[in-house]
Amino acid sequence: MRIVVRTPELRWPIRVPIPLSMAGMAVSFIPERTLAQAREKSPPELRELLTKPMLRYLVGECVHTLKEYRGLEIVHVESAGGETVSITL
Repeated sequence: MRIVVRTPELRWPIRVPIPLSMAGMAVSFIPERTLAQAREKSPPELRELLTKPMLRYLVGECVHTLKEYRGLEIVHVESAGGETVSITL
């Protein structure tokens, strides 16, 4: 995934590459307190699914699907001042 930010003040756009393989690792940084709050707000039948192992599994499955759509621009925002933000898979 690539995040690109362009502004008129910068000579070159800011490009931030984020490998899809890091998505699973990002789940391990979610605090347990945050998952507990999410469990409280979710329906009872889904509470047992909000665990780190289950989230890692879901992210892994999504990564395989996202790789099929590589190059797809999922967000493109332009402001009146000329700033642009683009997120591409």
